Amino acid sequence: MPEKKTFYITTPIYYPSGNMHIGHTYTTVAADTMKRFKQLTGYDAYMLTGTDEHGQKIEKKAAEEGVTPKAYVDRIVANTKELWKLMEVEYDDFIRTTDERHTVIVQKIFRQFYDQGDIYKSQYEGLYCTPCESFWTATQVVEKDGVKCCPDCGRPVEVTREESYFFRMSKYQDWLIDYIEQHPDFIQPQKRANEMINNFLKPGLQDLCVSRTSVKWGIPVDFDPEHSIYVWIDALSNYITALGYGTDHDELYRKYWPADVHLVGKEIVRFHTIYWPIMLHALGLPLPRQVFAHGWLLFGNDKMSKSKGNVVYPQPIVERYGADALRYYLMREMPFGADGNYTNEAFLTRMNSDLANDLGNLISRTVAMIEKYFDGAVQAPQALEPIDETLKAHALALPGLVEEQMNALQFSLALQEIWKVIGECNKYIDETQPWVLGRGEEGKARLSTVLYMLAECARFAAVLIAPFMPKTPERIFAQLGVTDEALKTWDSLATFGRLPAGTMVHKGEALFPRIDIKKDLALLSGEDEPAPEKKPEKAPKEAKKPEKKPQEIPEGCVSIDAFEKLSFRTAKVLSCEKVEKSDKLLSFKLDLGDETRTVLSGIAKAYPEPEKLVGRTLVLFANLAPRKIMGTLSQGMLLSALDEKTGALRLLTVDDADSVAPGSEIG
Repeated sequence: MPEKKTFYITTPIYYPSGNMHIGHTYTTVAADTMKRFKQLTGYDAYMLTGTDEHGQKIEKKAAEEGVTPKAYVDRIVANTKELWKLMEVEYDDFIRTTDERHTVIVQKIFRQFYDQGDIYKSQYEGLYCTPCESFWTATQVVEKDGVKCCPDCGRPVEVTREESYFFRMSKYQDWLIDYIEQHPDFIQPQKRANEMINNFLKPGLQDLCVSRTSVKWGIPVDFDPEHSIYVWIDALSNYITALGYGTDHDELYRKYWPADVHLVGKEIVRFHTIYWPIMLHALGLPLPRQVFAHGWLLFGNDKMSKSKGNVVYPQPIVERYGADALRYYLMREMPFGADGNYTNEAFLTRMNSDLANDLGNLISRTVAMIEKYFDGAVQAPQALEPIDETLKAHALALPGLVEEQMNALQFSLALQEIWKVIGECNKYIDETQPWVLGRGEEGKARLSTVLYMLAECARFAAVLIAPFMPKTPERIFAQLGVTDEALKTWDSLATFGRLPAGTMVHKGEALFPRIDIKKDLALLSGEDEPAPEKKPEKAPKEAKKPEKKPQEIPEGCVSIDAFEKLSFRTAKVLSCEKVEKSDKLLSFKLDLGDETRTVLSGIAKAYPEPEKLVGRTLVLFANLAPRKIMGTLSQGMLLSALDEKTGALRLLTVDDADSVAPGSEIG
């Protein structure tokens, strides 16, 4: 039997100055989802996560609490591991930079750099940001009210002068520029590569401070113990020390390195795409195949910050709705690589729309009808009609489409492909009308085919969502009566029709019950129940004043109060294509700055070449209630103008759109 191909994926090692929030969860769930997908498709996949535990910030936090730095981080690490367990994350190793296995190899790496002349000792004077553990030049910092601040986090920097060791980064500058240009997939998304070359490499790479004498909570330089090894040689080396690099037991290193993907947040892309490649090159080691920098997960369009009090923690959400629901939302809501936006309302809406309405209803209706019409036994399909052949073809094409998007780390687009087929199945139910076929014996042959098609498509969906939602597939298989493990594999999707006739279904509880959004928003915000609407107290008769007549609104007009409830926003077209089986509809993917929306519009005849609309900025009626159109949830309405004389229809566009950010309010 041939040896499996390997796949090695890493998260950043998180800084445990406080408990992990939903932003850290986003990255970790993405890595776990990718690892599970690779395992599903036959790879020997390995996932590493961990914590970066040294530095001045940890020292200060521990001192404030009156404990040692190690005791402080031990508590945070224990909480972190519990969180990953709660989120169904199955990492293969959890590296801590305080582990002895890490410490001894970092010292060995530092000595090698020094011995080969890549590290030298000198004096450092510059501007230092303690929270980011980053040095900045005078030209890099930003000024706020006359105070020099860190360009990354915005906090004040302080002047630092001390003896330090430096890494000769400048020596490798030209090599790295050439490497990035020759390997276009190395840094993703592509705009991050452009930022690194134009903002850091081409202006001239500065040598990097790699030790501190003022910070004692760190790995000591073994040949000069007054110095602690500064964060980036310490932290970045984790990706190879965890695999046993530099030891007599380096089997994992030889098996899995180079990493296939380093997942990192965009704020640390510089360290992973400039410092880390240069360090590896200086060690004579191969570089990771790709560094993928995802965007921030914002809260209500704002970066999460404990000081702002807007940090979202996953535990209360998972306790109420389950890990699968939150995992689905995190992977579905935003394109991976762009900033995303978490709100409780968007999460609950997505649960109702996608999980309860689409997936939940498909399973519930399919199983209920098989029980009702065939006593719970799946029937063998009869001759397929064109509508059946179309659904079958889409189901068979689905694994390839999902794999293509997953290999590009586009989790939301992979789920979008799966939900297209789920939506098609629900539409298929409406079009074939099984309840009509079941009224008499003459319809039973056709009914057996319809219900078989649905059950087999549900099996396909269960297999494909497994990397995203680890618990839900088994609940679906239990209702479908699928007990053969071979029918739960990726390989089983190569053939449509493997679900055996005679399989007994078992209707169970709803996979995802519908949510009362108003009530649950109050619960998630900490209220026990939504506040009841207060009825105005009746005034005593003697105090009653003559009622004012409301201002009359002319016919055909709306009040200012009604108008102020409407939201119109600018929306940039990311993609536009015709909707299958429709002569009228175009499907738009729109950028609203803080989110991406799908909107269907019946203007196909006015725009026979819809791809030419890509890049234009349109006007969106943004708070129109979403509605399903041909199985797709349309989230708003694009405004257009109709010339009654010529019949010409044209979308409203924004003048000088480059000066207006997507998502800007129109008023």
